[in-house]
Amino acid sequence: MKLLFATNNQHKAQEIQDILNKDYEIISLNDIGFYDEIPETKQTLEENASEKARFIYNKFHIDCFADDTGLEVEVLSNRPGVHSARYAGPQKNSDDNIIKLLYELKYESNRKARFRTIISLIMDEEEYLFEGVVEGSIIDHKRGNSGFGYDPVFIPKGYNKTFAEMSLEEKNMISHRANAIKKLVAFLRKKNYS
Repeated sequence: MKLLFATNNQHKAQEIQDILNKDYEIISLNDIGFYDEIPETKQTLEENASEKARFIYNKFHIDCFADDTGLEVEVLSNRPGVHSARYAGPQKNSDDNIIKLLYELKYESNRKARFRTIISLIMDEEEYLFEGVVEGSIIDHKRGNSGFGYDPVFIPKGYNKTFAEMSLEEKNMISHRANAIKKLVAFLRKKNYS
């Protein structure tokens, strides 16, 4: 079965394709020739995921899903949260975002954080939401060359490696996105959409 993922982020598309293996084929917006920015104007991950999925569904009339992910740092009142991609400005630069985050945590001993992903699936005009969470902590310097976003400074609970030090296979066993995708796949299988 083919699934349209409402994203132009090839890192995300590849990550999700690896989680799904050959059960489902992920099609990104690039694959259907859509390269414009999708609106992300809401104040929660749930609302943003829904806005993105509905925008693409209404434009192309194709069943699709979208996600929104945020890094929530406990001592920062769960910031950057919904603003994670643009934390240091509209240019969406991961290095700048990490620099700002580490600066804000410079004198903090509480480094607890979590990644949270919300997936909005629109199928047959109905919307379904799925959440994935991974708990962890923020270290005080970047480690690793894999992954993207905040991966070089996030260590998942129970591990001593950052997401950026893990192979994609390792990360996909425990990540927030993987947890949300597993719920999505379980739903699709229950509905016999395989």
